[in-house]
Amino acid sequence: MEDLIITKTTKTPAVNFNLKNAVFRIEGRSIPENPDDFYTVITDWLLSYFASPKEHTEFHFQFEYINSGSSKFIMNMFQLIKKYFSEGAKCTVHWYYEEDDENIHELGQHYQSTFKLPFRFVEILI
Repeated sequence: MEDLIITKTTKTPAVNFNLKNAVFRIEGRSIPENPDDFYTVITDWLLSYFASPKEHTEFHFQFEYINSGSSKFIMNMFQLIKKYFSEGAKCTVHWYYEEDDENIHELGQHYQSTFKLPFRFVEILI
């Protein structure tokens, strides 16, 4: 299994899932024309990873904007993380939001309350 690296575009976030240190980052705008194509690659990779995860995995989400189509697939990703967390995989979710971006902050709070994962909210001062 290799790291998952996807270059950021104007419509899709950068993805950097580093196996060596088990730090997985998604950063940028998520408004892909076909979110199923974009997020299925990520979900499939995570399924493979969770077959033999590291002792502790860190997820870093730093979105500038998420459309409704992407939100559904991000929710699916959290369902997958929760499944393995419930089975004993240790993880922490870092959710970044700009200080004046209530929508992204509230979306992170929604994911936290829905999935009951260990979240750390990180405010980015602009």
